[in-house]
Amino acid sequence: MNELTTKVQQLAELIGPNPYLQAAMIAAAFIVAGKIADWIISGVIGRIAHRSSNDFDDSLVDLVHRPVFLSFVLLGLGLATFKLGLPDAAEFLTVGLLKTIAIFIWFSALGGLNRLLVTTLQKGGRNKLVQSGMLSLLHNAMKVVLAALAVYFLFLAWNIDVTAWLASAGIVGLALSFAAKDTLSNLFAGVSIVVDAPYKTGDYIILDTGERGVVTDIGLRSTRILTRDDIEITVPNGIIGNSTIVNEAGGPPSQHRIRIAVGVAYGSDIDHVIDTLQGVAEANEDILANPSPRVRFRQFGDSSLDFELLGWIANPADRGRVKHELNCAVYKAFGTHNIEIPFPQRDLHVRSMPESG
Repeated sequence: MNELTTKVQQLAELIGPNPYLQAAMIAAAFIVAGKIADWIISGVIGRIAHRSSNDFDDSLVDLVHRPVFLSFVLLGLGLATFKLGLPDAAEFLTVGLLKTIAIFIWFSALGGLNRLLVTTLQKGGRNKLVQSGMLSLLHNAMKVVLAALAVYFLFLAWNIDVTAWLASAGIVGLALSFAAKDTLSNLFAGVSIVVDAPYKTGDYIILDTGERGVVTDIGLRSTRILTRDDIEITVPNGIIGNSTIVNEAGGPPSQHRIRIAVGVAYGSDIDHVIDTLQGVAEANEDILANPSPRVRFRQFGDSSLDFELLGWIANPADRGRVKHELNCAVYKAFGTHNIEIPFPQRDLHVRSMPESG
């Protein structure tokens, strides 16, 4: 900055000894330079960006060209202020105000860029951050970072020593960390959910406590789950981070396999039982043809031959309803085909009878 100031002042002295005229020429020159930069960004680069298939670069050009022009204007005014040779107090106040205006201009521009990135990612829809539901978390985190940087540069603009403020902030942060350890635990767990992505919005998960539902929102502090009873459960991220979560919609496909266990009486024709169960599965519209349903003879039970009907459904949310329909269909089919469903029986043998009184 000092070298730039010296070169500009040397060039300004060529037009005459009057410092006010020199300051005016410096300000005018930077205004013209700002106009040229604005024309290059909004005109030349803007036309190139307009040819692309997306709107991101167009919005970026609209967002950046005005702050660039104003930055040239403020820089010219600052150099003109140095050229005037004002008293130290007046020069410090004027330059500090110009720096403050520049900080607010770029803080607003970067905030707009943050919103633009969020909007672009939301339109994409397939991004990992969008699918996990944590895009709003990162958006808010960026706003906090931008605000912190703006405050830091404001301190520098007014020559305020930030060392003492940082030390005080460290002490306050240490005290707050002890007071809000649970909140910080939830925050760090939320960040780990973004990185590890054990589930995303729309997935069906089962908690350790047995609750099952669809993930509706992954927030900064907690995850919200909507159960099949239309009850919303809010679980702190810290608890989820230390728990075993079963994701029924996990893996490459979102399909879910259901199992129907049924026992038939000893002496039954097992081929007939397999064909009957296979027909029940194929007759249900919710059972997928690929992978195809199958029947397995699992074991010889105490009172029955134990079979299991396996079938895939497209949506894990339909598991309860489809199992109900299959159970009903199996019972009716067994009745139609005279397949007996046994129940536990015990034979009681009386070795002696008590004598009559």
